[in-house]
Amino acid sequence: MAHDRRRILIADDDSEIRLGAAELLDSLGHVLQAGDGEEALEVVRNSRNPFHLALLDLQMPRRGGYEVFGVLREEYPDLPCILWSGDATEHLASNMVRAGAMAFLHKPVPPEELRGHVRRVLTERWGDPL
Repeated sequence: MAHDRRRILIADDDSEIRLGAAELLDSLGHVLQAGDGEEALEVVRNSRNPFHLALLDLQMPRRGGYEVFGVLREEYPDLPCILWSGDATEHLASNMVRAGAMAFLHKPVPPEELRGHVRRVLTERWGDPL
């Protein structure tokens, strides 16, 4: 049922990537989108229903994914986050995972790999999403 669907936030300033990811992940949950970090925080804070996962681009205008991740960890400690970037180093990626990110993905992410990571996180944190 629609009300049982997981709520997923995708925050990425590249509209093509954001829309493609939203379409890909639609079967796993109700996907909401944000075009920058500040909008991502507004979407989460103004939502009547909790989110089950946030997918954050590391480099976005107004607030980057790293900063948004930190705010979400403080304000919503149960909200799992996956971070991604097209130009991050392995060192940064491992630091983000050590800081609590559920995964760090390097763009471009093959569709089935992205779907697999999202499904894994949703299942580990909230039980089988389907």
